[in-house]
Amino acid sequence: MRNLKTVIAFTIKDMAKRKSFVVSTLIIVLIIIIGFNIPNIIKAFSGDSSSDASTKLLIVDSSNLFEGSLDALNSMELGYEVSTTRDALNFEDIKEKIDAEEIDEAIIIEKNEDNAENYTLRYIVRDKTMMERLPQSLLEGINTVYTNLQISKLGLTEEQIQSLTPNFAFSIEQTDEQEVSGNVLAIMLLSIVLFYAIYFCAYQVSSSITTEKTSKIMETLVTSTSPRTIVLGKTIGIGIVGLLQVCLFVAVALISAKVFLEPGLLESVLDMSQMTPYLAIITIVYFILGYCTYALLYALTGSTVSKPEDIQSANTPVAILAVIGFYLSYFTMMNPTSDLNTFAALFPISSPFCMPFRVMMGIASAGEVAISLAILVVTILIVAKIAIKIYSNAILNYGTKMSFKDMVKIYRDKNN
Repeated sequence: MRNLKTVIAFTIKDMAKRKSFVVSTLIIVLIIIIGFNIPNIIKAFSGDSSSDASTKLLIVDSSNLFEGSLDALNSMELGYEVSTTRDALNFEDIKEKIDAEEIDEAIIIEKNEDNAENYTLRYIVRDKTMMERLPQSLLEGINTVYTNLQISKLGLTEEQIQSLTPNFAFSIEQTDEQEVSGNVLAIMLLSIVLFYAIYFCAYQVSSSITTEKTSKIMETLVTSTSPRTIVLGKTIGIGIVGLLQVCLFVAVALISAKVFLEPGLLESVLDMSQMTPYLAIITIVYFILGYCTYALLYALTGSTVSKPEDIQSANTPVAILAVIGFYLSYFTMMNPTSDLNTFAALFPISSPFCMPFRVMMGIASAGEVAISLAILVVTILIVAKIAIKIYSNAILNYGTKMSFKDMVKIYRDKNN
């Protein structure tokens, strides 16, 4: 136990002192802070001094088509400060008003010469850029004003007017017995974060072992403690650092959201009501177990190479397993009540990415969670046994990269 603590402490100190780890952590923290400041940055560059700023819009209705009813657009909260005139202003008149900053935009309503019953809306702006037509919200508002004007001329009663636009109430029901809840966007976003947290933390185990083999530190470790202690110590040490790093990122994200975002903006995009203490505990447990599974596999592949440039090719099989597990979980979330999603929640390479979000959606029973955890723990024990046995014989190999046949032979020889 003492040697295990020594290896864990050594691994934590080694990870914390690495420039690549420190720099990558600072970069991710900076990206998180900048990401939550994007609305403020956009507002600063667009020159909006307040969120209540409205576009000054002049509507020229010289033919009195709307009979003075266009002022109703101001009550529709379209983001425009609408003023109207019956003066026969032309394009040059409008241009002068825009250049003098009296208005921002204008609409000239003109009768078509070939058809007196049709009208053209000439939308005049300072810079057309990507805008090729009247904004849809404004067009719908003008259509609504004209429709209401024509309805009022028909002399209809209030009940008859209301019957033209019935107020339907909508509800969504499902035929599956399991009731699914939760914001899909939040589920997928957190699934991606969990995958990268597990994957990159586990990858550090392989990189650490290969680096120590290159620097001959491993020879000192092997002579002072057992290979089993080294594997478990490095896995636990890097896991602790990874978990603290993830907690740091989450804390920075929460603080940034509180400080930089407008109140209610995050909740309007992501439904955070499903974030319960039980879900937090389940997520942490699956993060730890998922990390252990992949970290032990990476410890195995890291011990089979003696050059840092060989790490990528040696880790490819494990990386493929991780990607398969993630996408099996990710895409079955589109149909969370399917048998394939249930399988993904039990299959050990995908359950760390899938089961926490079945819990979030409220479709995972206590029995399913218990079975999934049991399968994952058994998988970790099996992988740990294989990894430690192969690691014990391969760790001092400084020759060429070991093949899969070599690893099978070593494992069989260790059993004999």
